[in-house]
Amino acid sequence: MVIDISQEVLSSKVYPGDPAPRAEQLCSMEDGELYNLTAFSMCAHNGTHVDAPAHFIRDGKTIGQMGLDPFVGDCYVVRFEGNVTAEDASAIMKAAREAGAGERILIAGNATVTEEAARVFAGENIKLLGNESQTVGPEDSPMEVHKILLGAEVVLLEGIILTDVSEGTYLLCAAPLNLGGCEGAPCRALLIG
Repeated sequence: MVIDISQEVLSSKVYPGDPAPRAEQLCSMEDGELYNLTAFSMCAHNGTHVDAPAHFIRDGKTIGQMGLDPFVGDCYVVRFEGNVTAEDASAIMKAAREAGAGERILIAGNATVTEEAARVFAGENIKLLGNESQTVGPEDSPMEVHKILLGAEVVLLEGIILTDVSEGTYLLCAAPLNLGGCEGAPCRALLIG
């Protein structure tokens, strides 16, 4: 079974202050033209997207420098509500390792990763941490959590939809658009399980 865990781009959630995605119909068959053609613009962090270290780390790796390994492989989905503490992060990592998927963690629910939890995840050398919010840390002050995780080269997968996804192990495919020197990129995230 393939599960799409991505937001539709043009109606996607937008972090406060970021520009929203826009589409413009350049050519239309309904207007007598030979084909349909759409141009669109968006922020690299709209909807379902990934953050590379360069998002908060000076001279950090960009999307193009990360390679695809962090974005594709076994992952563990866990449900959690509220602030993820260091103890919670340790318990999540224990369950993920026991399930054989300790490199990529996806947190379902209205969860906020605290600085203490970020240190646990970073210390576990995971490759990717995903969540349903548009930011992995507290929305009013996400910088420290980002710095801890991105400083350890943990890629962040933000804005995923896990509402109907059960806890457990899946194959994750969340390869970002190849945006060269950018600090982030939209992706079409899928779980196979």
